[in-house]
This record gives sequence, structure tokens and C-alpha cells, in this order.
Amino acid sequence: MTRWRSVTELPLVGAALVFVAAYAWPILDPGLSQNWREFCEVLLVAVWVVFAADYATRLYLAPNRWTFIRGNLLDLMIVVLPMLRPLQLVRLLTVLSLLHRHMSVSLRGNVILYTAGITVIMLLMASLSILRAEQDAPGANITTLTDAFWWSLVTVSTVGYGDFYPVTGTGRLIAAFLFIMGIGLLGVITGTLSTWLVQRVDDGSDKHAQETDTATREQLRELTEQVRALRAELGRTAEAAEPVPPDRPEASP
Repeated sequence: MTRWRSVTELPLVGAALVFVAAYAWPILDPGLSQNWREFCEVLLVAVWVVFAADYATRLYLAPNRWTFIRGNLLDLMIVVLPMLRPLQLVRLLTVLSLLHRHMSVSLRGNVILYTAGITVIMLLMASLSILRAEQDAPGANITTLTDAFWWSLVTVSTVGYGDFYPVTGTGRLIAAFLFIMGIGLLGVITGTLSTWLVQRVDDGSDKHAQETDTATREQLRELTEQVRALRAELGRTAEAAEPVPPDRPEASP
């Protein structure tokens, strides 16, 4: 399965980008002709088929299929539930994994990298989805991409100014999804910052302890050398102060 994933990573990224374009074009251009709208729908279905085939292949190649299903529930939901097809945008995270292969970063750097990627993709997905659901609804106040992006940013950050809000059932489902993701995102950011601060404090303490230990060892070495020099000096002084015995008189014949 590892070989399959390595072979299909780039094609899946391309398919995800095609999905983004086909999904966003009719939303951003309300005056798009019916033929082009149908073409975009065909592309969306084609991309869905591609991801469904990829999921089925990985499931077939998995050593333990139940473990694979439990570990890839989001992929399964994307394939099984057509309502969640916009979540195929999460496949763009594959780009981050490709970048990670060519980068040497710490674990904290990985968390920051993936968190930033998830945030960007989530905002893009939510903005397009909420605009699609709301722009033609009676009494809707989210009618432009700018409004949709501002609403997504305010919602995912859990600020909730209330100047824009969904009026459709689909829009409220998207809002509920953002609520949950926003709470999780803030938890990841808070945990990452806390880990970084604790690590900085620990690194400072370790560095101070190492410096103290080095200084102590140096002082002991100097003290040892001074003691040796003092003992040598005392030895020379003792030899100089020792009385010389008188010469013995020669015996008479």
C-alpha cells in the first residue's frame, strides 16, 4: 500500500485542485452558462470516482481492513456521503506531506505546518460551501465571497460577531462543522504554544545547569592544580629547612 500511495500522491493532488476549480467556478460566477455548469458537475463526479477508486484500492491492499477503516473514517465519509463531497479538499494536505519529505523540521514544526494547512483548507472549503448554500436563499446576508470568508474566519476563531450568519439548514450544518473544527484548532494552537514555552524553559534550565556544571568542574581543576603546587612548594621548603648532620670524626688507629 505504501507503494500505491507514493505513486498516486501527485495525481490525487491534481484531482483535488481540479475539484477546487470545478466546485468554485459556478459559485463565484453566478452567470455561468448551463453547459459549463454541467461540465463542472461532471468534473466533480469524476473526481469523486477517482477518490472512491483510491479508497477502494487502499482498502483492498490494507493488511487489516478494519484497522484501515477505523483510521480513515474521513475518507470513507467523503466517498459514502455525497453531501460531504466538499471535504475532498482535505486531500490538499497531501501537498504538505510532500513538502515534509524534503524538509528537516522538528515535531513542533510539523504540527505548525499541518495546522496552518488545515486552517487554510478549512477556511476555503467553508467559504465556498457557505456561499453556495446562502447566496440565493431568501433573506440571506452572506452573498459574496468576501462576506463568506469573513464569516468563516470569525466562526472558526470562535469570536462570533454575529454580523453575518447562515439562514439555511445546509449553512447551519456548515457552521456546526466550523464550530467543532475551530475548538479543535484552538486546542492544537494552545497546546503547541504551551509545549514551545515549556521546552524553552527546559532548554534554558538545562543550559544553565550545563554552564554551572562546567564552571564547577573548571574551579575544581584549578583548585586541584593549586593544591598540587602548594604541596610541591611545602616539600621544597621542608627539604631546605632539614638540618645537615655533622661529619663523623675518623677513628684513631
